[in-house]
Amino acid sequence: MADNSSGKVSKTNGGGDPAVQQAPTVRMIAHYTQDLSFENVGAREDLDRAPEQPRISVNVGIDAKAKSDNRYRVAMKISVIAKAGESTRFLVELEYVGVFEIESQNEKLVHPIVFIECPHQLLPFARRVVADAVRDGGYPPLMIDNVNFASLYRRRAAELQAAKRKKKAEADR
Repeated sequence: MADNSSGKVSKTNGGGDPAVQQAPTVRMIAHYTQDLSFENVGAREDLDRAPEQPRISVNVGIDAKAKSDNRYRVAMKISVIAKAGESTRFLVELEYVGVFEIESQNEKLVHPIVFIECPHQLLPFARRVVADAVRDGGYPPLMIDNVNFASLYRRRAAELQAAKRKKKAEADR
């Protein structure tokens, strides 16, 4: 395979004319905060005594819907819970949305692009919204670590395959 400067991949099969296939393109059309909630549950308790370092739990979920033939709405849902001892210090819930245009001649590539590449592009913006909300709540900014969306995608695909096999096995009984 040869990569030429036009972004097209050329394949030759030992003969003359190369078959040219356009590489998929992903373009973010828009991105925005759909919903944001910050609850400063432990603010009063922190004033009475020196606060201890909270344990922070971060959960990230992805939801996507096709808007048209090549446009997709991808929603990243982030939940953060910070606890010190048994008491909750703060809660953050964010739904950050991006609208993407994906051009691909191979339909099999679209699903992984929507659930891997699109969230990867949204994460820096969502990370900043969470960091600002936590900082504005009186805590040090919370910088969410990078997320391996490819690994999450593979794990989810394996779970769906296992559920499908289990359902088929139960139906065969």
